[in-house]
Amino acid sequence: MAETAGARRGWGDALAVYLNRRVIAMAFLGFSAGLPFLLIFGTLSAWLTEADVSRTTIGFFSWVGITYSIKVFWAPVVDRLPLPILNRVLGRRRSWMLVAQITIALGLFLMAHTDPAQNLERVALLAFLVAFASATQDIAVDAYRIEAVNRDLQGAMAATYQGGYRIGVLLAGAGALYLAEFYSWPVAYMVMAAAMGIGVVTVAVIREPEVEIASETRAREAKLFGSLGGDAEVGGQWRRLAQWFAGAVVAPFVDFFARNGTAGLIILAFVGLYRLSDINLGIMANPFYLDMGFTKAEIANVTKVFGVLMTMAGAFLGGLLVARYGILRPLLLGALLVPITNLLFIVLALSGPDLALLTMTIGADNLSAGLAGSAFIAYLSSLTNTAYTATQYALFSSLFTLPGKLVGGFSGVVVDAAGYPVFFAYASALGLPAIVLVLVLMARARRSG
Repeated sequence: MAETAGARRGWGDALAVYLNRRVIAMAFLGFSAGLPFLLIFGTLSAWLTEADVSRTTIGFFSWVGITYSIKVFWAPVVDRLPLPILNRVLGRRRSWMLVAQITIALGLFLMAHTDPAQNLERVALLAFLVAFASATQDIAVDAYRIEAVNRDLQGAMAATYQGGYRIGVLLAGAGALYLAEFYSWPVAYMVMAAAMGIGVVTVAVIREPEVEIASETRAREAKLFGSLGGDAEVGGQWRRLAQWFAGAVVAPFVDFFARNGTAGLIILAFVGLYRLSDINLGIMANPFYLDMGFTKAEIANVTKVFGVLMTMAGAFLGGLLVARYGILRPLLLGALLVPITNLLFIVLALSGPDLALLTMTIGADNLSAGLAGSAFIAYLSSLTNTAYTATQYALFSSLFTLPGKLVGGFSGVVVDAAGYPVFFAYASALGLPAIVLVLVLMARARRSG
């Protein structure tokens, strides 16, 4: 993959990408995407705990999160199916975003008016509804983010999206807990439902992106449709359904390998391994802080407040570097920084509960994660064909978390068997394959010119 035109930008021009109206709007869409997440996970778990729901049942509630991992299955519908009436008024991406946002707000509103102690089944169904609508919103927002601007602005779009997302998560986490403490859980969820209005207003203000389908893509689809055979007049309805399935589900995968050839396997391996290191470390992070003797207040202040700010700073820096140097060089920098900063946790583990060292470690780790995140999202965006944006990006976003979740299941085993210092060295080593693969991708980009 060749570097983008952004590699020729000066620093002033690179910084100016953050003044683009669509880049700014992405922060508000990121907020709308981040807000529902904790409201059906950590925040909801706190509410259920206070309602004396058993820990076993609370654990079952985490299953609603499966919707985020399997959204690729209905992404083709979001990609290709126009919503009646709304599609003519708003366009395909904005109409799906609006329906998802209204559904999330309605689900949160109904949760606010449901007592978990009296009607737990209804809370579970509403949590699933919010999760499904939230995953659907992610599909539409990701597609809009990729289609709304040129490739050299994707780093900035990723940065503002991450910043808005983190603010949404912070409001749904700490904000909701404060509201529940001083008022009540129903008030907290009512406020969160109202906060979804930010996304609704943003959808009303932004413009639908204009997408052009490449002639090569149209020819490839036509060939795929032709392979279905049959008489158009005989079984016409079934043939149209088969053509829709081929265009919405089969064609995105055929297109990806047609454009990338056997290198597509290397790209998919890289996508699956790039965040393996920090995903694994994150699973054992909170147990580590508590085992080290840090108080809950210290953990919250450093990891949730200061850490979020450093992640946002890293995301901003990552977007700036993508605009200045293109995608691959910042991607390599992120691949190097994540395992290197993970090694700082070994120093912390050997030093004891030193708050200053914790702050430095979290600062470096979150800064590198934010930078890597912007570069990685920009890279994933560059892999998509605008004819299948939602489906292909949903595939990539599901793929990059799957290996981390699978391997992460053994993180506690490593800690129990060898201790935290060895675990952090192990987590850091998990980042080495990504470094090798990004170097391979860079060599391929140089050969292709």
